[in-house]
Amino acid sequence: MGYLQFLVVFGIFFVFGVVGFGVDPSLRINVFHDFVPGAEFEGVSQVQGFHDESRAFLFQGSSRGVRLPAATAQRMLQKLRGRSEFTVAVTLRQEKLNSGAMLSIHHAEQRFLELESSGQKNEVRLHFQVKGQQTHTEVFPYTLADNQWHKVAVAISASHATLYVDCNRIYERVVPVPLMDIPGDTSFWIGQRNGAHGLFKGVMQDVQILVMPQGYITQCPDLNRTCPTCNDFHGLVQKIMELQDILAKTSSKLSLAEEKMNGLDNCYCERTCSVKGVTYREDQSWTDGCKNCTCSNGTVQCETLVCPPLECPDGSIPAYVAGQCCKKCQLMCLFAGQELVEGDRRAVHHPSGLCQLYKCRGRTMHRVQSGDCPELHCPEAQQVTITDRCCKICRGHDFCAEGHFCTEHSDCLNLDAGASCSCKEGFRPLRQDNAYCEDIDECAEGKHYCRENTMCVNTPGSFMCICHTGYIRIDDYSCTDIDECSEGFVECDSHATCVNLPGWYHCECRDGYHDNGMLTVNGESCEDIDECKSGRSTCANDTICFNLDGGYDCRCPHGHNCTGDCIHDNKVKHNGQIWVLDNDRCSVCSCQMGQVMCRRMVCDCENPTVDLFCCPECDPRLSSQCLHQNGLLTYASGDSWTENCQQCQCLQGEVDCWPVSCPPADCDFMLVPEGECCTRCVSDPCQAQRVRNDITKTCEDEHGITRFSGSSWVKHGTECTLCQCKNGHICCSVDPMCL
Repeated sequence: MGYLQFLVVFGIFFVFGVVGFGVDPSLRINVFHDFVPGAEFEGVSQVQGFHDESRAFLFQGSSRGVRLPAATAQRMLQKLRGRSEFTVAVTLRQEKLNSGAMLSIHHAEQRFLELESSGQKNEVRLHFQVKGQQTHTEVFPYTLADNQWHKVAVAISASHATLYVDCNRIYERVVPVPLMDIPGDTSFWIGQRNGAHGLFKGVMQDVQILVMPQGYITQCPDLNRTCPTCNDFHGLVQKIMELQDILAKTSSKLSLAEEKMNGLDNCYCERTCSVKGVTYREDQSWTDGCKNCTCSNGTVQCETLVCPPLECPDGSIPAYVAGQCCKKCQLMCLFAGQELVEGDRRAVHHPSGLCQLYKCRGRTMHRVQSGDCPELHCPEAQQVTITDRCCKICRGHDFCAEGHFCTEHSDCLNLDAGASCSCKEGFRPLRQDNAYCEDIDECAEGKHYCRENTMCVNTPGSFMCICHTGYIRIDDYSCTDIDECSEGFVECDSHATCVNLPGWYHCECRDGYHDNGMLTVNGESCEDIDECKSGRSTCANDTICFNLDGGYDCRCPHGHNCTGDCIHDNKVKHNGQIWVLDNDRCSVCSCQMGQVMCRRMVCDCENPTVDLFCCPECDPRLSSQCLHQNGLLTYASGDSWTENCQQCQCLQGEVDCWPVSCPPADCDFMLVPEGECCTRCVSDPCQAQRVRNDITKTCEDEHGITRFSGSSWVKHGTECTLCQCKNGHICCSVDPMCL
């Protein structure tokens, strides 16, 4: 099996093996479960939350130290330790312009996991530790600090990070795999980064870390969870690498087995049938009750047995024989005008109370001993006499328990004078005494109650009504169409409308778009119609047609007497209109005769209404000053500085830090030199800390085993030499700790 085929097969198992929603409590880290703020948690108080199902806490003030007790923190961190798949979820309402951490797990200067929201930069930042004890920061441009309630979840699955806000998937990113090697004395802070910085201001509720695939479903159960996670895929790749060793070591055995199997080409292999513990060969026939069966290509095929007419000689009559379907000629005895067959018994009861028992044997009725009668435990009025025995019995006697000839689809019934067979519901008799019965095919005979939009399927003794594809069950016999559009079963292109059809649905592109018949990388298939090039626009002759996403706009050429309106962010702005940018409150734009002009807001510190957010240098208040991380330096509002590869800024008394901007390193082998912040390209693969692995560039180890790029192994003959394949290059190093 090829590598891609292997991935596909295992991927199918992952898809259909996804566990249904229902969170195991052992996988949930509920931060507020045992959270009881006391006097030492100044600035934290319990308040009304987004809902009443759990407690909510208000975080305020500029000085507090909220972290979990050591024992509680270690119990929670033990669940997170060594994991590469988890979700951080929180429901919050953050004050405007506030920049703070919802939770922070760090040891000394190492941040193992931190979720932060910046109201100054309008960003959500996720910090976590990666290989080489480096901290990776993933920045998601999004505004949470708007004093509104939001459900926030950041899902990490190996090298895949996804941000969900209010049950909407906002961003998906490829990130380095997190390394949760958390030391024992790690601190677990809530609502702040440490004792002095990153103070969150606002209300938080339902702060959780879920160590499970797709943990965001706890907030939003309706989100899709059928697909395998990135961590599932990484685990699959790791298993494949482990299987490489096994496959390589067993290749010689497989070759030997293949040689032996080649010798079987001249052998004939037949398919057999197994029925009730008995194996039958190809084309072998047998009788099963009242059916003749044949083994054909491993499948049992049966037909109802047709009994031939009997012409019995004198002194014999047709009668059923145990274990056989058709009647056989049996010797007959005449007794008191009755025709009896071999083995039948009759009792003669005298008025005096005496009884004589006779049995048919060899065409003659012979007297036999009846034996002593058992004691009856019923009133005499309930004692009855029957024809085949001398002893009386109690009414309701269990004749079936004494033995009967009813087969698997026939039930034994107790009558007043003996046992009788009756076919089970859904079966019909194959002979007069109901001892053998066959299934009634209600579907083929039209004896079912299946209605429209269903298909009748016969079952032993009954039938089932199966819904056609695209229909949902109403009751046992009828189905109705599923409205895939309203039920949310499908997600059409963002430029398409879902149209429900009987048994199916259709995604129809909206006006201004057409279906290109192909899916792009992001799953879109509706593309914009260029009305200008296709001649579909209705622009006047004195205007110029400009194509827009899903439409078009007619603009006036420069120098012509037209409206002078402008197009900005696909919106019409009228001539002379002034507006503030949605994503930058400090920039002002205006429309001037069809031209959009934008500039930064002019800071006039003499103006008492100046916006201090846009003009922090105009803020003279001492409360707006900030303290450096070392606690020794003071910065005024608007000042910036760099600390530990973070660009920091003081704004109205709050410090906000973000990663230093680095140019992209477009190469296969990369490292961060000591004392620097940005990744650089290197030519020596063995110096690289990060590798852009190419799965097609493999290595061959000392055993001749092929290794994929990114795989590692202990060198043969050593205990402490670890080798790694880096895009076709083998790099080995000695582990000092191992020595």
